Amino acid sequence: MAADLTAVPSVEAHRETLDKALEAIRTREYWSPYPEHPKAYADGETAQAAFDALRGTRFDLDQPGTDGWTGGEVSPYGIDLGVEYPHPDVDVLLPAMKAAMPAWREAGPENRALVCLEILARINARTTEMAHAVMHTSGQAFMMAFQAGGPHAQDRGLEAVAYAYVEQVRTPGTAEWVKPQGKRDPLSLRKDFTAVPRGVALVIGCNTFPTWNGYPGLFASLATGNAVVVKPHPRAVLPLALTVAIAREVLAETGFDPNLVCLAAERPGEGLAKTLALRPEVRVIDYTGSTAFGDWLEENARQAQVFTEKAGVNTVVVDSTDDYKGMLSNLAFSLSLYSGQMCTTPQNLLIPRDGIATDDGHKGFDEVVGDLSAAVGGLLGDDARANALLGALVNPDVKARLEAAASLGEVALASREVTHPDFPDAVVRTPVIVKLDGAKPDDEAAYMSECFGPVAFAVAMDSSKDSVDLLRRTVREKGAMTVGAYTTSGEVERQIEEVCLEEAAQLSLNLTGGVYVNQTAAFSDFHGSGGNPAANATLCDGAFVASRFRVIEVRRQA
Repeated sequence: MAADLTAVPSVEAHRETLDKALEAIRTREYWSPYPEHPKAYADGETAQAAFDALRGTRFDLDQPGTDGWTGGEVSPYGIDLGVEYPHPDVDVLLPAMKAAMPAWREAGPENRALVCLEILARINARTTEMAHAVMHTSGQAFMMAFQAGGPHAQDRGLEAVAYAYVEQVRTPGTAEWVKPQGKRDPLSLRKDFTAVPRGVALVIGCNTFPTWNGYPGLFASLATGNAVVVKPHPRAVLPLALTVAIAREVLAETGFDPNLVCLAAERPGEGLAKTLALRPEVRVIDYTGSTAFGDWLEENARQAQVFTEKAGVNTVVVDSTDDYKGMLSNLAFSLSLYSGQMCTTPQNLLIPRDGIATDDGHKGFDEVVGDLSAAVGGLLGDDARANALLGALVNPDVKARLEAAASLGEVALASREVTHPDFPDAVVRTPVIVKLDGAKPDDEAAYMSECFGPVAFAVAMDSSKDSVDLLRRTVREKGAMTVGAYTTSGEVERQIEEVCLEEAAQLSLNLTGGVYVNQTAAFSDFHGSGGNPAANATLCDGAFVASRFRVIEVRRQA
């Protein structure tokens, strides 16, 4: 079947959305085409039934090379999903995907972008269903799964498409090249320039944010002409399987080979990501997860352009504040949201042992930590609100780290168990805050390592200067996805900003309202910097998309 975008009339309507996205990444102002409130979505009443209907079924994608079925997802809320997914014979699947690419390449940057926007529009129409899938694979509370797994993830996908389009059309499609030769006839050439994909792209999904972290790489690669094989985390397959199914549907309807997007679900303990990462057909890899495997990909997948988001140690420097209550409230929410299971959640709070100046008078170290603990306790004191903010612990490893953290120092705030009224088997825990001493070498092993989950360290420092120095060392040696700071001193602010500029870390200053250090907005905020050990890429900038394709020139005598 030949490609025919007019077969799907809604595709043409996306030109306006693309134009607005291009304007948004230029101005960095707030914009989103996808509402973030459940009432805006028509699937609200049917989504639960649609999700329930998927349980205990085989998720057939009609992919080539299916050699069996695999599954085994169990919700962090304690229910067995029972969905089985096609397991790939990669020797059959990858050649079929590569064969689908020439027609997609010939479609050009604009048509590819419009098809990608149609895929996103159809994903958006099923946002509530997707929210249930994200909730029951990641452990996010429903509203967070709805927003972060739905419209915010879709924003990030659209943002990647916009950047991909900009980079591909930077070079004109054709040029008439004429070089004067004086009295002789000029030299004349016609030059054609084509953005060509690198090959098959591999997206290695994560457990905690399967769509939010998966969509940027998926859509950046697809928009630049690559076929995309999606290898989900074994505990979070369903959201990406739904995504792949929708993409294949749109590609087929617009006349392209649906094998441009395929799912690669793995059997328990198979290690399929390593197998796929070393295949010669795979030329682009997007990965979110542990530092160990991210480093392995960077060192071993030499045939591919590898984009990684790994672990970091996020730090907040507390020097002084003119809104003490606002600072405590903001930090309490940041530490609690999704049980700290975000790559952007602050871990180390560096506070002078002599205390800080505030609008409510001088506060000693113990007082600051005690007031923060009280703020977290107050925020999460009601079990209904606690469940809505915390969600469930995503896996037993997080629970083990949380329980072990209490032995690392003096516990300022103990974690407590929260019962979920609808899911009694859910593991829900409030954060622990542990006091450590920045001057004690024995404490350094704790605060200089990522402790992923609801664990925060309040580290007593000799001075704010020492805090700034430790911040620099932490970002340089361990990496950071986010840095926060509270100060009323212009000089301290300048020092912290200089550290973040030199060590390439994204900085949030004096947040006391409804914006938090662990949240970023598509089209405006950069997620990660690509310049410190936590990640080698940024969501999203030109560098994130530009190396996914090459420009090939054909010269002809005019």
